[in-house]
Amino acid sequence: MTALPPLVLALHGTRSAAGRAVAAELAAAVAAGLPGVEVHLGWADVITPTLTETLAALGEAVVVPGFLTAGYHVTSDLPAAVEAAGGRARLSGLIGPGLVAAVADRLAEAESGEPSDAVVLAAAGSSRPRSLEGVAAAARELADRIGRPVVPGYLTAAEPTVPGAVARLRASGHRRVSVASYLLAPGVFADRLQDAGAEVVSAPIGVHPLVVQAVRSAYAAQVAAELHLPGALARSGVERIA
Repeated sequence: MTALPPLVLALHGTRSAAGRAVAAELAAAVAAGLPGVEVHLGWADVITPTLTETLAALGEAVVVPGFLTAGYHVTSDLPAAVEAAGGRARLSGLIGPGLVAAVADRLAEAESGEPSDAVVLAAAGSSRPRSLEGVAAAARELADRIGRPVVPGYLTAAEPTVPGAVARLRASGHRRVSVASYLLAPGVFADRLQDAGAEVVSAPIGVHPLVVQAVRSAYAAQVAAELHLPGALARSGVERIA
């Protein structure tokens, strides 16, 4: 049977103990559905081991970006780390597309049967247009899903800010406003949302089944494209999560 490469889940990095615990839990959940595949964490910023260090220790690996949009880390830092690995590592697609249903679930949990008049989809923010386009698309999808107005708001590098987006919704006549966290894990950004002026703030997406599925599927798609060996994938069980 063809040996499958390790999976490295690349995440932003946080000093928050709760955020690191979510990362570890997510990695364990992903590994549980990939028999025979090693799953490791690699951090893009803030803490170690860095992604570059993780790849240097492993050699061959498939890197799955644990990011919701294509910001600076996804378009610059992660490809640089993969390139530094000397052709032994490959980068899969993003996990973000397709996770709006998970955001809606977290929002429903936070609102507890008392939906707001309008929602701010709170994202980290980026100077990269592609990233902002991804957030805007997610806001439109969330609006379609929940049947309420949804506008983007950003925590850094872009406008409107989350508090600014909340204020604009109130100024347009929406009395009760919720913030839906478009963040993967707890940390400083999630903490800042509590001061955005909304009645309700949902938790980060966290270890939602759709996130686990997205990571496994991104890995499986990359491996299948490289090996051109569907039989090997079938024998490994990876095809069950693609």
